[in-house]
Amino acid sequence: MRKLYSFLMLAVFATSTFASPAALAANPQVVFETNHGNFIVELYPEKAPKTVANFLQYVKSGFYKETIFHRVIDHFMIQGGGFNADMSEKQTLAPIVNEAGNGLRNEPGTIAMARTSDPDSATAQFFINLENNVPLNYQGPDAESIGYCVFGRVLKGMDVVREIGISPTINVGPYYNVPKSTILIHQVKLNTQPL
Repeated sequence: MRKLYSFLMLAVFATSTFASPAALAANPQVVFETNHGNFIVELYPEKAPKTVANFLQYVKSGFYKETIFHRVIDHFMIQGGGFNADMSEKQTLAPIVNEAGNGLRNEPGTIAMARTSDPDSATAQFFINLENNVPLNYQGPDAESIGYCVFGRVLKGMDVVREIGISPTINVGPYYNVPKSTILIHQVKLNTQPL
């Protein structure tokens, strides 16, 4: 009996030891370094694999360096990732498929892909929700109700995001809700010390 118990305990230990790395594999995290402070975002590749892969491709290439949050609406969201400080638009990679039907919702602190009226037009721009933005959620597969793909959430520094969200704004040419003072993203990088 004692030998059987020892064998079972060894089997449980071996299973937990060898299974844990995959089971406990951490989601990737990125650090946004801005002139208003830093914040950390956790990404969800299991829920939005193509979206996360696309976003990380931009991160690793340094694409977001010295871009801005160019659209800020209090009690709604902050949007960035596509414009330089002079409001010139950056050249992007090809658009990606919309993965909004992944069960994630546009809740406070979540990050989602910005796009045009074409559901599959997202490239580099993203937004961070300041409120529970139900109208942006997936409601069906057609273009009018497919929603906006959430692919991560702010883990730390939501106070920085909210501070950006209350920035006074102006209109600049065809662009509305542009912060009066430039909100610069110094860089977005992988978090080497995950929370």
